[in-house]
Amino acid sequence: MTDLFAPLQSLKQGDWFKLICGASFQHLSAVRNLTLAYTLAGADCIDVAADPAVIAAAQAALLVARTLARDAQKRGFDYKGNSPFLMVSLNDGEDPHFRKAEFNPTECPTDCPRPCERICPAQAIIFNNKKEDFSGVVSEKCYGCGRCIPICPYDIIYTSSYVTTPGAIAPLIMSTGVDALEIHTQVGRLAEFQRLWQAISPWADQLKVLAISCPDGDGMTDYLKAIYDLIAPLKSALIWQTDGRPMSGDIGDGTTIAAVKLGQKVLAAKLPGYVQLAGGTNSYTVAKLKAMGLLKEAEGSFAGGRGEEFSPLLPAKSSPTSIAGVAYGSYARVLLSPILDQLENKEVSNTNIKATVRLEEDDVLLWQAVELAHSLVSQIKSQQER
Repeated sequence: MTDLFAPLQSLKQGDWFKLICGASFQHLSAVRNLTLAYTLAGADCIDVAADPAVIAAAQAALLVARTLARDAQKRGFDYKGNSPFLMVSLNDGEDPHFRKAEFNPTECPTDCPRPCERICPAQAIIFNNKKEDFSGVVSEKCYGCGRCIPICPYDIIYTSSYVTTPGAIAPLIMSTGVDALEIHTQVGRLAEFQRLWQAISPWADQLKVLAISCPDGDGMTDYLKAIYDLIAPLKSALIWQTDGRPMSGDIGDGTTIAAVKLGQKVLAAKLPGYVQLAGGTNSYTVAKLKAMGLLKEAEGSFAGGRGEEFSPLLPAKSSPTSIAGVAYGSYARVLLSPILDQLENKEVSNTNIKATVRLEEDDVLLWQAVELAHSLVSQIKSQQER
């Protein structure tokens, strides 16, 4: 089995780990550093915004990770230089993952306690930043969680949403070397999904993974079956991503329950492919899956079906009986935020141009970040190490 298909083996083994940087998250230095830390910690997939600059930042981190493979192994991390898949996220209509918070800071009363600033997990809301002379929402940091909206005492925060332009998809996939694609959809949007798929399908064969992300809703099972009928047959692996409580994993352990319940619902639908959790996932998720018997045992069969010969080149064609993996978004990012914050506060001066220190340029912070990332990645990877 070549390194090229190592992530596919993880899917079939049931220990797939995906990092979600955020479909609207365009903070390039953070994307780069998150990608580097989680790659060295053993992630199988890095999911980023469909933005050429963001994709380039993630790809740069993947190249750096390869140069650090030997150091990672010496430190006890099971990273052998094989790159995780790089995935981009698209949407077929309005979706909370594809929006930004906005407000006019001049409308904020001076005596406002600014709860929005305190609650923002991305630290995207700032007031009177002396270094940048800025107040408001830092657009590239905002990933659309929406927690600031209901907490604003003056109801002046709103969101701007955007929808993928189908004509821009194919050139993006072709020109950037993306391995995988995720489509965010919702029940009742089959016509919109079909339009997007028609724009993508001529180039779908070059993808290694296609993921469909859909929140729960009335008629969800029938909707997913209709999507499968529309996209089949596929040469790539197919993942059904259960979006339990979007962008909520850092709130508390209880948020993972919705993702697990939705995972059970999709498993019961017996759709071909793999089922992967997202939306509310955190440090509690794997323990919950283990307790409920929803993860494969190390000696268990692969998702391709009992008795099927394992081949990383072939997608699963039968219905899964267990969860193939977990995707972590807000929780994974917040877990590393203390280290990323330290990097942001360290600047190097080069011909009077200041730039944020890259993670690999600070050896101590680098391996602290990898250790933290590994504490999350290893929870599901330990399934196959026992």
